[in-house]
Amino acid sequence: MNLKVSSQKALIFATVFLYLVGFGVIIPILPLLGRELGGSATQVGWLMAVFSLMQFLFAPFWGQLSDRFGRRKILVGCLFAEAFTYLWFAFARDYWSLFFARALAGFFGASISTASAYISDITSPKERSKGMALIGVAFGLGFVIGPAIGGGVIHVAQQFSSEPLIGSTAAALFVGLLCLATFTFAYFKLPESLPPEKRSPSFKKSENRFLRIIKKFKLENLRSLLSLFLLAGLAMSAVESTLVFYVGQVYGWGADKVSYGFVYIGVIIILTQGYLVRKLVPVVGERRLLVMGLVLFSFGSLGIALADALPYLTIAITLFSVGNGFINPSILGSISLVSSELEQGENLGVAQSLASLGRILGPLLGGVLYDSVSVKSPFAASCLLSSVGLLIALMQFSQLPDSRGVKA
Repeated sequence: MNLKVSSQKALIFATVFLYLVGFGVIIPILPLLGRELGGSATQVGWLMAVFSLMQFLFAPFWGQLSDRFGRRKILVGCLFAEAFTYLWFAFARDYWSLFFARALAGFFGASISTASAYISDITSPKERSKGMALIGVAFGLGFVIGPAIGGGVIHVAQQFSSEPLIGSTAAALFVGLLCLATFTFAYFKLPESLPPEKRSPSFKKSENRFLRIIKKFKLENLRSLLSLFLLAGLAMSAVESTLVFYVGQVYGWGADKVSYGFVYIGVIIILTQGYLVRKLVPVVGERRLLVMGLVLFSFGSLGIALADALPYLTIAITLFSVGNGFINPSILGSISLVSSELEQGENLGVAQSLASLGRILGPLLGGVLYDSVSVKSPFAASCLLSSVGLLIALMQFSQLPDSRGVKA
């Protein structure tokens, strides 16, 4: 592999990883802080959803902007702005102040789709899905390491002060400083990946974001892939949002065991995307790996619902995590393969918008099913959604891209 490309991959990985560590620090404390500041359960739900809602609305915007003006400017500028949203978050002392800080963080955080476009710029078509797996590894590491660091920061802060919100304030300040550090790193170390001659000649500011998504769904080469990405996001989020309640009610797990469980899921996804995907893509190709992922994901989510003992639940969660680790880089890599250089950022931004939509609707679906049907129904619904995705993938199998047939 070209030394310059390897260096750029390492730099973008480090940038995304540092950003996601900060995100991982905040997620565990967000519901508790929302309640402490007077939010109802419904309001806390919106507090959790608004970040993804903003990503859904603005990921295509940042993607298209990066197609026009370059990736580096967008990544660096948004990191700088996001640092101040976390400083606002740290000193929020009422629900609505916290809500708007979180909404702004989602607005600037929507630029994470630009990192996928950066990977596309610096990798050949044959290497693209393996490159996308790097983003998945960064996500997995961030969500494993972030909560652990956040817990440590909160613990240390509480040793120095008994002020009720000192822990969350310290954690948010830490994330703000981490964003500033990441901005500094990216500003001085991260090179531009999209040369001027490959940039889009114009930026259609007036185009409605929802119309842009609809327009992409009308394209035959993108329709199936975008549908699969949305279904996968819905299925994953429906499980994530209710698994904590389920293991607490059925297995009596407290917060500590739940944390260990999610660390386990993160480690499995890291190993899958960091090692297995990179080994399997050259052998089986994206479309076969996608089908394998959907099969494992479906069996895993159904297994969670059917498991009646912890060993069986562990097996089911392992299948679920490996399946998810196969699905995302396969779809993102495939979208990149069918996109022109001028539309890489926009198309991947639309895909990330759909993932955000899944993270908005999935928890709502899982919560309603958990409360109104049964504690096992969200996992059965996740199996159904992924099975629909599997059916789509099988029906469109011959039309899905495969990097093994693409020249480097």
